[in-house]
Amino acid sequence: MDTTYVHGYTAPEARRLGDQADTLAELLHAGTAYPAGSRVLEVGCGVGAQTVHLVARSPGAHLTAVDVSADSLAQARQRVPDVEFRRADLFDLDGEWDHLFVCFVLEHLPEPEKALAHLKTLLRPGGTITVLEGDHGSAFFHPRSEHAQAAIDCLVRLQADAGGDGLIGRRLYPLLAEAGFDDVVVEPRTVYADASRPGLVTGFTRDTFTAMVEGVGETAVARNLITQGNWVRGITDLHRTTREYGTFHYTFFKASGSATPGGAP
Repeated sequence: MDTTYVHGYTAPEARRLGDQADTLAELLHAGTAYPAGSRVLEVGCGVGAQTVHLVARSPGAHLTAVDVSADSLAQARQRVPDVEFRRADLFDLDGEWDHLFVCFVLEHLPEPEKALAHLKTLLRPGGTITVLEGDHGSAFFHPRSEHAQAAIDCLVRLQADAGGDGLIGRRLYPLLAEAGFDDVVVEPRTVYADASRPGLVTGFTRDTFTAMVEGVGETAVARNLITQGNWVRGITDLHRTTREYGTFHYTFFKASGSATPGGAP
């Protein structure tokens, strides 16, 4: 189904998001904990896959999570019943918050710089923002396969056609700095999987990344981005990386910044 969210709102996609969040919880959330009593806004919470880990790491914070999808929010409420969930568009958000958490959202937006500029207006002076994004250009693997790379490139192309950017991880520093955030720091968070790390092979290489690419196959073939035969070969080759001597590498980028004390631009 063609939506702004290129992966769609299907049950397999909801499971994939949960697998990803649970497998990468330590990698993505290490260093993120909010003080008791602080007001935290999670922007684009989806099915609540990351919300679970935010609550676990900051049990005393007051967390509000928002998303545009009513169906996703219904699943999030079942997953994390003690959080305040709201349906809202990012650009309609208001109020004043101590901290913002934005995970895998900017990659789907046609104007992420405008989104960040608006989010900055929601932070109290001295408040912080944390942004997490992937970068599909950081994927490399063994056995090497041009067909597998072509399948990944189809995902990047479809995301671009939908107004997003599957390569946005590398852009986080300029995006936050240009939006006016201070003290911007970006850290690469790298996933490397081989047979000595079976949890990552299953949880990330197979059930997160390859599943994500597989999910756009029907659309990629229908739009003549790739032939059916080459698509099947590409996905088959991605699965080869999960076998005994296969390896897989991917980099996420975690950025943080603060609002200028006193509210200056």
